Amino acid sequence: MNELDKDCLFCKIIRGEVASYTVFENEDVKAYLDISQVNPGHTLLIPKKHITNFFDYSAEDAQQYLQYIPVVANAIKNFDPKITGMNVTTNNGESAGQVVMHSHIHFIPRFAGDGLNNQTRNNADNYEPADYQKIADTIKAQF
Repeated sequence: MNELDKDCLFCKIIRGEVASYTVFENEDVKAYLDISQVNPGHTLLIPKKHITNFFDYSAEDAQQYLQYIPVVANAIKNFDPKITGMNVTTNNGESAGQVVMHSHIHFIPRFAGDGLNNQTRNNADNYEPADYQKIADTIKAQF
């Protein structure tokens, strides 16, 4: 097993020190029900290696752990024929809402009329084509 953090809640779940409702597990990852259950089937996928968030992933980490996203998503979708969609999200860093500092991906099943509000801010009125191009070029230069 990979390196774990002794104080991390998710590492404690991996070690079996904290109970969880596991839906999938292998040598690389563990997927288990999120205790909040935003909707039935809300699941977390975590690497068994302690990685804080996506900013700390190497290309090898991404290849090893993120390959399970469609596996978990499809299993959740297939568990209930009423599921019509799914939010697959991750929060990276405190300012983005990350609470547990161990990389994790949320799978939130969506149902027609479930009342969840995916409110996002739309600032399109504040941007001109040149503004978009400047941002795109600056990000592109980081690769």
